[in-house]
Amino acid sequence: MDEVAARVDSWIWAVRLVKTRSAGGAACRAGHVRVNGERAKPAQQVKPGDEVRLRHEGRERIVKVTRVISKRVGAPVAVECYVDHSPPPPPRTEAPAVVGLRDRGAGRPTKRDRRDLERLHGRPAQ
Repeated sequence: MDEVAARVDSWIWAVRLVKTRSAGGAACRAGHVRVNGERAKPAQQVKPGDEVRLRHEGRERIVKVTRVISKRVGAPVAVECYVDHSPPPPPRTEAPAVVGLRDRGAGRPTKRDRRDLERLHGRPAQ
């Protein structure tokens, strides 16, 4: 299973940095993947010791390749294939918005219900 080198799009998929191999290739083509500081094409080879930088889902991942694989493996095995030097993800400060839902079949909202919904959404009642 271990190899000397593998395609970068296949490797970032195999170690679960992206969800699909085509997403890995698309990230490479869009310029979101760098190997040792250089923009990587999908077919570029990675080998142990290389540094891979990936901008994905609003976050930059910086990993050092320790083991090269080309087949997707389970998460416990995948984390053994790289050393993660990524900065910690930003803290989640956004609280989920409260949505005013009415019971299904409750009919049209009354004027009072409408005003309450407007207040909940932060809009001034008219």
